[in-house]
Amino acid sequence: MTIADLSAIAGRTYPARRLTQNLVGGASPIQATNFSLGNVTLEANGGQVPWHNQQQEEIYFIVEGTGEMCLGEERTTVTSGQAVYIPPTVFHQLTNIGDTPLRMIYCYGPAGDVAHWRQELDGTLPRAGVEAPPLPDGAQSQCTKKPETL
Repeated sequence: MTIADLSAIAGRTYPARRLTQNLVGGASPIQATNFSLGNVTLEANGGQVPWHNQQQEEIYFIVEGTGEMCLGEERTTVTSGQAVYIPPTVFHQLTNIGDTPLRMIYCYGPAGDVAHWRQELDGTLPRAGVEAPPLPDGAQSQCTKKPETL
């Protein structure tokens, strides 16, 4: 039996002020072909999964906190207990708009790495309204800052 223990997974911190811990796929002891699953913690007041897209379909399930979810041309507030479906290739972004950390679970399929993780670390994310479609009106800005060190 293979078990991934969230309390034992260090995860990776990203420039947009989030911690991602792979539960299935990535560095996790659990590997699957049809999906990847992970826990993400967005820091209070602006932690973010920046504007990006990918080939896989995906679900974000908000475990705790309040966020601004942008999906294509739509923007809405999401809170604990809600799940958002993200179709393949549609640009999306989640920003913590609360004063406490936002925690969410992602699940996408098929399994495999998604380019935006490396792009964010390298400072090469497609910029909203330049190399990528613009964010919805009134949305929080996309974090595209390349880190000094991680």
